[in-house]
Amino acid sequence: MTAILILNGPNLNLLGTRQPEVYGHTTLADIEANCRIHAKALKLDLGFVQSNHEGTLIDEIHAAKGVYGGLILNAGAYTHTSIALMDAIASVELPCIELHLSNVHAREEFRHKSYIAKVALGIICGFGAQGYPLAMSAMHQHLQATG
Repeated sequence: MTAILILNGPNLNLLGTRQPEVYGHTTLADIEANCRIHAKALKLDLGFVQSNHEGTLIDEIHAAKGVYGGLILNAGAYTHTSIALMDAIASVELPCIELHLSNVHAREEFRHKSYIAKVALGIICGFGAQGYPLAMSAMHQHLQATG
């Protein structure tokens, strides 16, 4: 069975209450439950982690090598600032999909730049919580095609 890791960055633990007009009312626990259901349907093992700390996310990326076939990363605001996360993804040589709940390109200009995009297979943004199963399906297809 193939395994993927979904990493969630800063402030995503506040989903459901943080800016519901932007991020909706779905909680991260709801998203994780839906991802586990989708993983079972795809016959994928799933890791699911959230941290507000950049170093913890980097440690999780490093630890993923040899354990997971791919990464799905919702790095939150770190997407636009973290060369360290970009370097960590490049160093483990695992396929990665960048994920955002909101359409970052329709928001503030500083959100239009992504360091993660430089090392990602692709980006899924603007579909809210539904972006997670979309990213999982895309990663599953990629891993099947390359595996």
